[in-house]
Amino acid sequence: KALELVKSGATLLLLDVPQYTLIGIDTQVFSVGPAFKGIKMIPPGVHFVFYSSSTRDGKEFSPITGFFIDAGYSQVVVRMWDQQEERLIKVPEEEEERYRQAVRRFEFDKHLGPYDLSLYADWKRLSNYITKSTIERLEPIGGEITVTYEHGMLKNTCKSAMERVLDEQLRNSKFSSPAEKHPKRGCYYTPIPRIIKRKGIESEQLTSLNLDKASTELLETLLVKDYGGSEESLLGELQFAFIAFLMGQSLEAFMQWKSLVSLLLGCTE
Repeated sequence: KALELVKSGATLLLLDVPQYTLIGIDTQVFSVGPAFKGIKMIPPGVHFVFYSSSTRDGKEFSPITGFFIDAGYSQVVVRMWDQQEERLIKVPEEEEERYRQAVRRFEFDKHLGPYDLSLYADWKRLSNYITKSTIERLEPIGGEITVTYEHGMLKNTCKSAMERVLDEQLRNSKFSSPAEKHPKRGCYYTPIPRIIKRKGIESEQLTSLNLDKASTELLETLLVKDYGGSEESLLGELQFAFIAFLMGQSLEAFMQWKSLVSLLLGCTE
């Protein structure tokens, strides 16, 4: 059975990752040891891969970087550690194919940790509406989701005192990247309007509309305009944002998740 899972499942080959680095997939986290070269027996479908680089003694960690993958049957996804940038990067196609063949010949097998299938049901409950098109629509340029690119994006959306403190910490963090260096590295989330404006409506009616934010009407409008009438597409974005926030520690994702949850909970119908 294990051999069958190795053959049919996807493999995440992660080369040259330094010891003590934290590597996660879905709800599972590994601490890299000297023999680690990736994860095998990954069920086909959508997964979230995330990592955090460590100091040499394994006591301090950088902010998490994560990316979504849509893994096919027997697919081999290859990433290599860039020592200078301390992140996982893609390898050239020709090189990647050689590694794929080596994985299929089981040359890396003893260096690959098995995906814990007992935790897969939990992951499916968190991600069952996320599809390949959800990922393609929402993921940032380059696919990497990380809070270090986000401090410039949140100035206008941070409302609570705690969120303002977080934004300030981000701005002053030694890990944060200047916004001008990465002009747009955030996700392409659907904008959720905060207030309804409508011509030809009495002010009293407009006030009552906005008291409960006319969430039902707003939700129906969003579904048609931004999600092509697909409720699954909206739920996919809700799950995408929650996972990017929960596993990827993205503050931008938290804001989007909060906006969508507030909209849904404000609906009277």
